[in-house]
Amino acid sequence: QVQLVESGGGLVQPGGSLRLSCKASGNIFGVSAMAWYRQTPGNLRELVAGITHGGSTNYADFIKGRFTISRDNVANTIYLQMNSLKPEDTAAYLCYAEIETAVSGSRSWADYWGQGTQVTVSS
Repeated sequence: QVQLVESGGGLVQPGGSLRLSCKASGNIFGVSAMAWYRQTPGNLRELVAGITHGGSTNYADFIKGRFTISRDNVANTIYLQMNSLKPEDTAAYLCYAEIETAVSGSRSWADYWGQGTQVTVSS
């Protein structure tokens, strides 16, 4: 069984910063791409930033250099450093990962999602 657990969300004033973390745990044989998505009520989930196992990154256009994604492959953890936060960044931030598991000698890849951590930017 695999779990993705996010942390680091909260309430912050406009212009402030937060650092989100997401740790994958469980019966993990390998982890490929990981990413942060965000979602607000009534809207589709949108990609914020992604990172490959090798460290290549991609960002949504609306980030414009304000956020940085990083990862620790040993700890199966990714981070999202968010600076210059705006009220429109308010959302639930969800972690995503492509994970390989090994059960009874059989290996397979699947997509996994965390439960999300709420980020609220308000004065």
